[in-house]
Amino acid sequence: MSSVRLAIIGTGQIGKMHIANYKAIPGAEIVAVCDVNVAEAERVAAEHGIPSTYADFREMLKRDDVDAVDVCLHNNYHEPVTVAALNAGKHVYCEKPIAGAYADGARMVEAARGSGRMLHIQLNRLFSKETATAKELIDAGKLGKLFHARSAGFRRRNRPFVDGYGTPAFTRKETAGGGALFDMGVYHISQLLYLLGNPQVSRISGQLYQEMAMAEERRSASGFDVEEFAAGFVKFEGGITMDIAESWAIHLGGFEGGAIVGSEGGIRLSGAVSDAEPNRFAFHTAIADLDMDCSVNLELAHVRRRRLAEYPDAYESSQHHWIAALRGQVPLLPTAEIALNTMLVSEAIYLSHERGREVTAEETIAGSVSRSVPL
Repeated sequence: MSSVRLAIIGTGQIGKMHIANYKAIPGAEIVAVCDVNVAEAERVAAEHGIPSTYADFREMLKRDDVDAVDVCLHNNYHEPVTVAALNAGKHVYCEKPIAGAYADGARMVEAARGSGRMLHIQLNRLFSKETATAKELIDAGKLGKLFHARSAGFRRRNRPFVDGYGTPAFTRKETAGGGALFDMGVYHISQLLYLLGNPQVSRISGQLYQEMAMAEERRSASGFDVEEFAAGFVKFEGGITMDIAESWAIHLGGFEGGAIVGSEGGIRLSGAVSDAEPNRFAFHTAIADLDMDCSVNLELAHVRRRRLAEYPDAYESSQHHWIAALRGQVPLLPTAEIALNTMLVSEAIYLSHERGREVTAEETIAGSVSRSVPL
């Protein structure tokens, strides 16, 4: 099959990672990069042998030889650039979260539908070995009727910029939209929404925190106005529930990983800890009236899936999947819809915190205010 011709919008930290990933994927050809920092765009292009550079993404979108663009910008820039690219007839791969607000994400999804182009959001955990294994157990009915999930993300003291990595853009609502929930929670929440079948959100309660000490000069320089820890509880249509704990910084040695449970069995997902080994993926059930705690050989399961697949690389990573979908090898997973539902959960937690009560999905959607930055 012919190669997919790609253009990268944004050559910062994430853009460089995406370029390196594409170079390892057969069938992906990067033909242009774009950044307002023209000198950096030219440096990156020269380093990777990319033939064209642009300062204005609109000029790049005029090219008729670009099949798809990859948007590697801060959250509040996702919507205007993505919608412009879709309307220009390009397929779009966009970094997580889908946008800085539900209203913006909804416009992106609608623009994709209206243009007939594919929109893929970077939700890497959907392509992990443990997610694939969990889905096999669920699809085989080994969990029975699903009824509860736990989304957990842990960092002990690893807030962007103030703890020594990343830029202040991650810590400001004006560019990022949110903090720990938008940065890392999107991975954990979306993973569980995918495994649950992306159920319709009904009611949400939540609380946000910024309580831990930080160097005052870093606080001032960062304009840190987002949460470092978020807690939430979600009720879905049909009676399924989910509790959420997402940390950039907390005085604990670690969290257990996420979980998903049903009437016949439960799955423990791996969880990151700072002072010990992470807990491992496990399946729990009862057999012959005996409580069973089962380990799973994820590597062997992954090898077998690849051996049996027509296109072994098609689910190897988010970007592998994107290229496979663009080449017509596999249907694109509904990452845009899952990412939009993830944004609804996250924004509802913010709204619940603001209003001091449980909120509905409907009032969250109705009250969502665009955070897009005009370009």
